Amino acid sequence: MVDRREKSQSPGFRSDNKTTEERPRSSFTSLGLAAAFMGQLRRLSGQHNSPSMGSGSGNSSLNSSRRPSHEHAVLDPPPLSPLELVGYSPRTKTRLLTPELAEEIRALVPARHQLYDTWTLVYSLEQHGASLATLYSNNAPPPTYGGSEELTRHRHGLVLVIKDRGHRLFGAYVNEHFHTIAVTGSRRYYGNGDCFLWTTNLTKERVLGDSNALESSEGTHEQLQFKAFPYTGVNDFVIYCTPQFLSMGGGDGHYGLWIDDNLEHGVSNPSLTFGNEPLSGSNSTFDIVGVEVWRIG
Repeated sequence: MVDRREKSQSPGFRSDNKTTEERPRSSFTSLGLAAAFMGQLRRLSGQHNSPSMGSGSGNSSLNSSRRPSHEHAVLDPPPLSPLELVGYSPRTKTRLLTPELAEEIRALVPARHQLYDTWTLVYSLEQHGASLATLYSNNAPPPTYGGSEELTRHRHGLVLVIKDRGHRLFGAYVNEHFHTIAVTGSRRYYGNGDCFLWTTNLTKERVLGDSNALESSEGTHEQLQFKAFPYTGVNDFVIYCTPQFLSMGGGDGHYGLWIDDNLEHGVSNPSLTFGNEPLSGSNSTFDIVGVEVWRIG
């Protein structure tokens, strides 16, 4: 831990120890053997402070050769540019992702994606309608042409944001877009260890110096607490999507996150894949108020 209904039974588990051969250590060099002999001789003779043996030119040369010629400076990486969130329509009233929340998520995505300072809204329930099929279509990476002029798709990281009726925000980061994979008679999961689930909780804190803050809403302010659940490696049930639902995490018959095709209802249970708690709070089921998908870069 970093700090709705289920329509399908979650699959079972999938889960290498590598050994390395230790290289034999090299023998003493003649210089190392001589130094060991001189040290033993000093101990036996009791002349540790003898000028002829403790400060001779030979020992000075040996000591200076082992001392680093200069100190390596440790440089901190330059600060990241502030994030810019683009894609909201001027008429959009329900805006789920704030710059503050986006920065919390940004700190946990792979370093190569942290460098991007623009996140683009590719799907919004309010702007594009309540349709999982539209979400799948809109979040697909834009086609590009490589050097050989063949059609390719550049992979971007994506952030899923959900708001439930209890005004709680939660979601996921995924390393590739949400899409269905048709495999007859079996499930097909995708996604890698970069993926994680996250949730938030609004807490009220008393303003310092206000003794009446606990008895009234005055003198308090709300603070957003952010918590993330990274991939555990226990199984490979990272992302599984069908035309009927989108899901992440699995094992023991429970989804870490599941939403239906109408984007109305969802389920969140503890999952082995992410070791998460229910993202929507104490209730495992939730009603959806808003959904957004953001492309990083």
